[in-house]
Amino acid sequence: MHPSGDDRTTDTDDNRDNGTGSGTRGSRIRRRRFLGAAGAVAAGQLLTGNATASVGGATATAGAGTAVSGTVFKLGVASGDPLPTAIVLWTRVVPANQGGSGILAPTVAVTWELASDSGFTTLVKSGTATASSALGYSVHVDVTGLAPATDYWYRFKALGRTSITGRTRTAPAAGSTPENLRIALASCQNWQHGYFAAYKDMREQQPDLVLFVGDYIYESSAYSYRVRRHEGTGQPVTLAQYRARHEQYNTDPDLQAMRAAAPFVVVFDDHEVEQDWAGDVANDPVAWPAAKFRARRAAAFQAFYEHMPIRVAQKPSGPDVLIYRSLDFGTLARLHVLDTRQYRDDQATTADGALETGRVIMGDTQRDWLVNSMRTSGAQWNLVASQVMMAETDFLAGVGKEWSYDAWDGYQKERAALLAEFQDVRNPVVLSGDRHRTIVSDLKLDFEDADSAVVGAEFVGTSISSNGDEDLTAFAAEWAPKLADNPHWKLIDARRGYLLFDITADGVDARLRAISTVLTRDGTTTTAATFRVEDGVPGVYQVGVQTTASSSESGSAQESQASTDTAAPTDPAATTDSADPTSTESVSPTTAESTAESTAESAVESASEASADASITP
Repeated sequence: MHPSGDDRTTDTDDNRDNGTGSGTRGSRIRRRRFLGAAGAVAAGQLLTGNATASVGGATATAGAGTAVSGTVFKLGVASGDPLPTAIVLWTRVVPANQGGSGILAPTVAVTWELASDSGFTTLVKSGTATASSALGYSVHVDVTGLAPATDYWYRFKALGRTSITGRTRTAPAAGSTPENLRIALASCQNWQHGYFAAYKDMREQQPDLVLFVGDYIYESSAYSYRVRRHEGTGQPVTLAQYRARHEQYNTDPDLQAMRAAAPFVVVFDDHEVEQDWAGDVANDPVAWPAAKFRARRAAAFQAFYEHMPIRVAQKPSGPDVLIYRSLDFGTLARLHVLDTRQYRDDQATTADGALETGRVIMGDTQRDWLVNSMRTSGAQWNLVASQVMMAETDFLAGVGKEWSYDAWDGYQKERAALLAEFQDVRNPVVLSGDRHRTIVSDLKLDFEDADSAVVGAEFVGTSISSNGDEDLTAFAAEWAPKLADNPHWKLIDARRGYLLFDITADGVDARLRAISTVLTRDGTTTTAATFRVEDGVPGVYQVGVQTTASSSESGSAQESQASTDTAAPTDPAATTDSADPTSTESVSPTTAESTAESTAESAVESASEASADASITP
């Protein structure tokens, strides 16, 4: 979601995700606006031999006569969507040329092994899968007949090579109540904006599950920006081009190591296809009429499937895919993964449009499924993974309202109906992404009424790298005046990183793990703030906030925590980004190139100055 105060759009290949939100190269009128004023004029300033393979310290001996692959399995391994007795194992045999079929035969036999130990002395399951050119030589093995709540190790072999070893874990048994479920929430990893170094810390925290809620890749063109550059010359639109973009992202060493260390649950948002797409409507429907856009969406969906550890049930059929689903973790939690892209109406263009009855972001079928699943789950916690923010964001300080129409604010009647259902649901907690900010808030029955009932809690996770290191002084100046207009917020924080949740029968404890910089691979990560949701008590409260910067990689011994009601505005952490919490729009190549060098040079020394000032709390 990318609000802008400019009514113009850049050309298709100039959709540059830098956070300025004001494309100026093109003059084509956009079909919709992403911010609008209700009762006020929009301000317009918001942007927004034998070999070994190892993971997690475990070493496994590969088969005789093979070598650990640096090419055939260069995209690593992954697992996902854990069930009590089943897990999906993934890899992809990569041909010589990026994004293509290379010189491989039409099919390649891939052996897979699942063991109860990292040394593979006790094989639990094994078999051979066929990797075909039709699916980019990807492999999705749905291993069944496993023991619940159990660690397993796995690997693949093909073409005389052996993959690295991955570790995974099945879900708790149905009817059981695990003592703890640890989930890491991640989203928004723009290759060009920084390194994915937050995954290094995430791996050390040993989550049971990584929940990725969207923007796994970015479809923007290649240009010089900070530390890395997208492959290719333009936006991906064909299957080969989307494959190449996924291949590039999956070569990041920290992302690859995390995918090999714990199961993932993934869903797409907009950038896996095209910025701000809505149903069959492209961002620019003139350049991309419905039929042409559906063909592009089909290519994007197939490439997404080919690179994700998801089941055949989530395999697309052309431009359509059933991606919303639920996963149970005993009686402790049911995780509902939403799809807020395929079934939504086109974004509103006015505040009145956002308030229209009948405007949907989920659609009737998905909404009915969600409500029924939450009501009947029998779980202590009903978790809802939403790609975009559900709680209201009023961007306009003072009188009036200004909303982003790409988020739930653009679909207010459907949101109000869903939140009304939350009153009859046990412990609803929404986990979202997209904003490139950590925003923690109560979910209210009516955001217009300060005294309205609280019906749930929402945690919006910040980005892994998107928007890069931000100017925290500008961030504080922008957002401190708006806190009074968002009284349901408990915190907004501008740093990159992720959220870590420990879920027990008594409550949900959340930690914001913020990284000092993404402009180098060696940023340090600390717990910047902590929150808690109590069983049976709707809403969330803040426990503590970091008051001094820490050099501790794991963020434990040296962290200084304090109970807080307020936090001061901040010292700068070098960047050229705007302070907008939503935008990943456009910057001209000349602007990006001229600022990249100075930004990178100052990042390390500036990052050490950042403290709790990166967070603003009411």
